[in-house]
Amino acid sequence: MREEQIEKLRVVVRDCVSKHLYSSAIFFADKVAALTSDPADIYMQAQALYLGRHYRRAFHLLNASQIVLRDLRFRYLAAKCLEELKEWDQCLLMLGDAKVDEHGNITDTKDYNSMYLDKEGEDREINIISAICFLRGKAYEALENRVQARLWYKAAIRADPLCYEALECLIEGHMLTCEEETNLLATLQFGAEDGWLSSFYSCLIKKYDKENVVESKFRELELEASNTKTPGKSLCTLKDNTDLLACKAEYFHQCGEYQKCFELTSILLEKDPFHLKCTLVHLAAAMELGHSNELYLMACNLVKDYPQKALSWFAVGCYYFCTKKYDQSRRYFSKATSLDGTFAPGWIGYGNAYAAQEEGDQAMSAYRTAARLFPGCHLPTLYIGMEYMRTHSFKLAEQFFMQAQIICPSDPLVYNELGVVAYHMKEYKKAVWWFEKTLAHVPSSLSEMWEPTLVNLAHALRKLKRYNEAITYYEKALALSTRSLSTYAGLAYTYHLQENFTAAITYYHKALWIKTDDQFCTEMLTLALSDECRLGIDPKVETIRSQLFT
Repeated sequence: MREEQIEKLRVVVRDCVSKHLYSSAIFFADKVAALTSDPADIYMQAQALYLGRHYRRAFHLLNASQIVLRDLRFRYLAAKCLEELKEWDQCLLMLGDAKVDEHGNITDTKDYNSMYLDKEGEDREINIISAICFLRGKAYEALENRVQARLWYKAAIRADPLCYEALECLIEGHMLTCEEETNLLATLQFGAEDGWLSSFYSCLIKKYDKENVVESKFRELELEASNTKTPGKSLCTLKDNTDLLACKAEYFHQCGEYQKCFELTSILLEKDPFHLKCTLVHLAAAMELGHSNELYLMACNLVKDYPQKALSWFAVGCYYFCTKKYDQSRRYFSKATSLDGTFAPGWIGYGNAYAAQEEGDQAMSAYRTAARLFPGCHLPTLYIGMEYMRTHSFKLAEQFFMQAQIICPSDPLVYNELGVVAYHMKEYKKAVWWFEKTLAHVPSSLSEMWEPTLVNLAHALRKLKRYNEAITYYEKALALSTRSLSTYAGLAYTYHLQENFTAAITYYHKALWIKTDDQFCTEMLTLALSDECRLGIDPKVETIRSQLFT
């Protein structure tokens, strides 16, 4: 057969692959390889077999060729076949010996000094070394060696920043702390035309910076993309990109702006109903807002469309958790973790379902598993501290909160819990310091979510007899929420301690309006009325009254 005819057959094979006609591709590729015995054609046949899910046959073909250990493409495809066959140890052996240091630098590359034969190579292709490093990471993660998996994922993204999957595994698997994520991005060597990608990656990592910093990141990305003009077409932009907007929604959730998050994810899911990252954020926001109907509908659709995904059963667990049916929610969170042991929300939800029923030992077991599996996620450690605080083990709680603070030093919730522990241990100056640090780390303007922190700070200041400062923070708390009994009671008691009985009586009444049978406010109101009768009304208040009623 002439070379022209063979080349036409190669074109047919490529066309069959592009049209997903894999049996046809296998048939013609087999004939081309038999006619030429060219390594490139053998590789094309093996690739057709791989795409057709004939993994054993593809591996045998590659392994039988004498070039498998000399051409990295052959070795990589053979290892991919072993990956699909779940033969992880053999997969690592096929990839060869190599070592990586803590920073993701490959230190022993003798096995990578091989040929790379690719007649169809594109000008812009992902480095084969990066792909091999990523596959090593997947193999180690499947073997539950997450330490090595983390190092090889770092090596993959450092070898080629275009290997997005490696970064995704590091972020989704919570393998890196906030600082490690930032340092990793700083070491990536992007091409001159990849400025937008650098900005996009910076939006994907943990976002606990101040609001103006994060917003500037999003604006920078939009402007970066807008600089790419196509002749005759309108300005290119990623402003409405679903992935970018999902990142914004995630940021809103981290800030505690659950309503804004829910509204944005609702719009996104109308546009792309099967965007799973956005779906997870949507479920989290619906949980916080108590939208049980939305959770029910989402859970039904997910179970129907993705019965084998952990996210689907996690959604069912969220619905039952939201409706306070904790036994059922626990069952479905457990099912989510059994389907995917690396699904962090499933483990945390499982622990929270136990904690909601004050079953501390089981909750701690789930949190400890999550802390071991996800060293870059501070939430399991934070929740362990909360469980210890619930049982009044304040020293142990403080230790775990400090660990959470090391993992994620910019989450204000950690500092709030440290302040609560210090308050319970009667270390009021320390408590004030932690609460003030909490408010300093809140990324956006204060919302109702942070009202308890203001009240706690006011309580601590009252304990230190800094009454005027305490009153200021109580009033700030009232500006955020007027439905808090503790705020009115604390403000009334502070005025009472200042012997401003009229103001104290006013706020005791407001507190009792919220909860009519509150024992503390009832007793203190009686005492305040008695003190006012005994000591008289403040002359300043009497002057104001006389001016008003004369």
